[in-house]
Amino acid sequence: MTGDEGRVVLVVGGGGREHALTMSLTSSQSVSAVHVAPGNAGTAAIATNHPISASNIDGMLELALELAVDFVVVGPEAPLVAGLADRLRENGIACFGPDSENAMLEGSKIVAKQAMADLEVPTADYFVLQAGESLEEDIEEALDVFSGEPWVIKRDVLAGGKGVVVTENRNEATNFIKSSIETDGEVLVEAFLAGEEVSMLVIMDEHSAICLPPSQDHKRVGDGDSGPNTGGMGAYCPAPVVTPEINSRIMQRIVMPMHEGLSSQEIPYRGVLFIGLMIDAEGNPFVVEFNVRFGDPECQVTLPLIASDFGDMLYCAATGTLVEHEDEFNDLCSLTVVLASEGYPSTPIKGRMITGEGITSSGNSWISHAGTKLVDGELISNGGRVLSCTAIGGSLQEAAERAYSLIESLKLEGSHYRKDIGYRAL
Repeated sequence: MTGDEGRVVLVVGGGGREHALTMSLTSSQSVSAVHVAPGNAGTAAIATNHPISASNIDGMLELALELAVDFVVVGPEAPLVAGLADRLRENGIACFGPDSENAMLEGSKIVAKQAMADLEVPTADYFVLQAGESLEEDIEEALDVFSGEPWVIKRDVLAGGKGVVVTENRNEATNFIKSSIETDGEVLVEAFLAGEEVSMLVIMDEHSAICLPPSQDHKRVGDGDSGPNTGGMGAYCPAPVVTPEINSRIMQRIVMPMHEGLSSQEIPYRGVLFIGLMIDAEGNPFVVEFNVRFGDPECQVTLPLIASDFGDMLYCAATGTLVEHEDEFNDLCSLTVVLASEGYPSTPIKGRMITGEGITSSGNSWISHAGTKLVDGELISNGGRVLSCTAIGGSLQEAAERAYSLIESLKLEGSHYRKDIGYRAL
């Protein structure tokens, strides 16, 4: 900490995740000031926004130097893949977020698969398909090997959570493979993993790793997991599917090998590793994907359960001193429900007014802004996922009742939300 004044932090990004990060950082005793770039209407109320795009690496570096921040917390993945953390560290600024090489764990599905193979981390079998004279034969072979279950095809680029197709239609699978190769050069076809999904967030540096409570996201737009995939329509934490025995398997088979591998590199991993897991019927965990940043909306439900100083946790990870942080968690449950614009996830309608008593909520339930902006003092929708209503409680049922009571108090023309967040546990 910088004397008695606390640390100055810059949060990069402007979505619901970044508002959640900003809320936790502003309540940290070790933090004196929080700046956000570009931020949103929610962060503007509790921190200082700066109109610099998260993709503007030069502009973000200049801002960090101008503000003389103690460390930077990078929310989205694209700036990390583009080398923002590298540039910051080259200029003596601590950064919570991995360097560009480590960020390729999310930037390339193939890189992630190779890392798991090297470290013997369990994941789905796969084929890598590339352009060439034998492409038609290669596609047929891959689809034949994985027939009998839905085919899982993944683009090998950052696609904002929309680069995966799961289908039982052979023509749809073939067409997506070909279009992905045409745009990206190669594509991943992997075996379908059946089971229950879980998200595990691991704060790490080269010396230590802290696992946050496991959560479960709801990706489909409609109740009962129906309709197209989205960026996430809600989440809850902790996820009871992760029993003590399953947690031990996750630690032994996945977290510990990944931490050992990432710590042994020339530039160690400093940040959060998001591990998307599938737990099969026998309770065995498999990695579905890695992200190199907090999930959204998993971030909104996980951070409220951290009882130790969140700002200090992130600063210690950013400076390679995480072993000095004493982590502590609340024995509570958390649940969040996303309010989406009309037309989401295909073509969301923006620019509509958001009203309701719940806008200024606090205490056991609150709003995380995502796609919002202020226009002449009025709160206006500015994205597909507009905001999320989060609540904590002594039980998941209590948290759910509070979150739904809050979202029902809001008004946004044409908006929609899922009515069954947490249904697997409830």
